[in-house]
Amino acid sequence: MAETTTIEGVTEAINRAAVEARSHGEPAWLAQRRAHAWSVYESLPLPTTRREEWRYTDLRRVLDLDALHLGSTEAGPDDPSSYPERLRATMNEDHEAAGHLVFIDGAVVHTDIRDDLASLGVILMPLRQAVREHPELVESHLATEAVPPEEGKFAALNAALWSDGVFLYVPRGVRLDNPVRVTRWISEAGAAFFSRTLIVAESTSQVSYVDEILSDDFDTQTLASAAVEVITRDGAQVQYVSLQRMGRGAFYQSKQRTLAGRDSTLDTLNVTLGASVSRVDLNARLMGPGANSDMLGLYFGDDDQHFDHNTSQDHEAPSARSDLLYKGALDGHARAAFRGIIRVHEGAQQTDAYQTNRNLLLSEHARADSLPNLEIEADDVKCSHGSTVGQLDDDHLFYLMSRGLSREKAERLVVVGFLGEVMSRLPLGGVVEKVTRAIAEKLRA
Repeated sequence: MAETTTIEGVTEAINRAAVEARSHGEPAWLAQRRAHAWSVYESLPLPTTRREEWRYTDLRRVLDLDALHLGSTEAGPDDPSSYPERLRATMNEDHEAAGHLVFIDGAVVHTDIRDDLASLGVILMPLRQAVREHPELVESHLATEAVPPEEGKFAALNAALWSDGVFLYVPRGVRLDNPVRVTRWISEAGAAFFSRTLIVAESTSQVSYVDEILSDDFDTQTLASAAVEVITRDGAQVQYVSLQRMGRGAFYQSKQRTLAGRDSTLDTLNVTLGASVSRVDLNARLMGPGANSDMLGLYFGDDDQHFDHNTSQDHEAPSARSDLLYKGALDGHARAAFRGIIRVHEGAQQTDAYQTNRNLLLSEHARADSLPNLEIEADDVKCSHGSTVGQLDDDHLFYLMSRGLSREKAERLVVVGFLGEVMSRLPLGGVVEKVTRAIAEKLRA
């Protein structure tokens, strides 16, 4: 029998959730979906390093599920003055926005959307609220085609136990000039938090979405699990940005799936700077002819941080394009693993797909492992992949230092320049500045 791992108290929690769902307004279809996800979770073993996609992350060493408890889901007051100081400071750095949503631990405490956008039918609200008020938009998409529980043990656990999340709906032809900004703060040590994001962009619409999660350091391991489903209809344009700046002691896990329709553009940017261990699984499905996806990633680790990115580009339709660029810098004893695969399905002729992973090592103790792959079942395609792992160039440092810069400033300039290529391709307001400051702080530490 396959070995399973559970969170203490979770079995009782899911049973209570199924019973209490109706009294809290949760519809029967969702209660049934949670119960199904839980059964899938129980049936699946915890991934081990014997599986190719988990080769470089030994969960039995870096994650103790049994030691975690379910985090609080009680919403605090919608009062910015009561927010933690660092959360307020982070939000004050943001530029103009079409709307905001604020999480504290397992609950949404604030949501707003511009009146003119709401009048056009744009919906931004907590996912639990959307389940009740917009089931016609949520039921067919939530944990179905994009991130169903069958995607794996973490996907199943999230589908069973998510406490709240984000629902963003953009009607046909509506274009948002400013991004939607979501800020998450985790404070409860030793807890497990589960959230979901569902974004649906109808045909010819346009939206940018920035999701930032942060915390202080924890004295006991804390889990933040996210499932992200982005669905882009024909001709729509979507930018999705995830900025992870959690403190040490955090285990961050994110399962992201993007579905791109005909002639749509669906770009993603994952910035990984925090947490002791971070695992991101990103799959882009190009489902319609002319679909396009830029998949960008940036990470900077130090001390003993461990980052693991697992990406896939699925070309299911002809004449679609994808371009992945993930770049990381590592200092101290930090370690990064990247595994990427381009899959060109049968019939997906005239595919144009690229995949690049580059790593810069700032310490002799840092390590990066990179495994790009191709699987091609069509004969009229342009595909390439590549990866590099290199040390900091002493000649570059010498050149900068010879012009009056200290070694610290010279290193900072080289690292920011190395990683800046990624940010320059998706220069959303506020994001570049935040990342640059965070990198500078790490280099000074």
